[in-house]
Amino acid sequence: MSRDKASTMDGEVQKVFGNPVPELYEAAVGHDASPALARALELRSFLALTEEQVARVRDRVHADMDPGRDMGELSADKLRFDAQWLEAALDARDGYRAALGELLRTMPPPGRRARPVRREQLKVTAALSPSAAPAPQRPGAARARRP
Repeated sequence: MSRDKASTMDGEVQKVFGNPVPELYEAAVGHDASPALARALELRSFLALTEEQVARVRDRVHADMDPGRDMGELSADKLRFDAQWLEAALDARDGYRAALGELLRTMPPPGRRARPVRREQLKVTAALSPSAAPAPQRPGAARARRP
């Protein structure tokens, strides 16, 4: 994906996992790589790609609006399309940043595994009072309709 491209959250990823991003990608292919690391790097790659798209559209708009360009070359349709493209890329970037930030905030500290999931079956011990229990039906009796 976008292993070699920088993202705005590389510092946080490095801080949480304790290694530079390129080393984290190498560790993620190992047998004992944590699922959280794989997910974080996947989100980070999507973020880096999306940020590159934002920069491309920004640079294209800046070039189109350069004061030295001929005004006859301006196209409102092209600028509208670029604005839509930029809006979509910014929305995607914000979504990836939020998802990656949430993942990094909710991860257990490095070196500590998450607590195992409790798989016990909980039992209800309260009994219903006799008035709360439904009365048994007689064979052939019609059920009363509720309003």
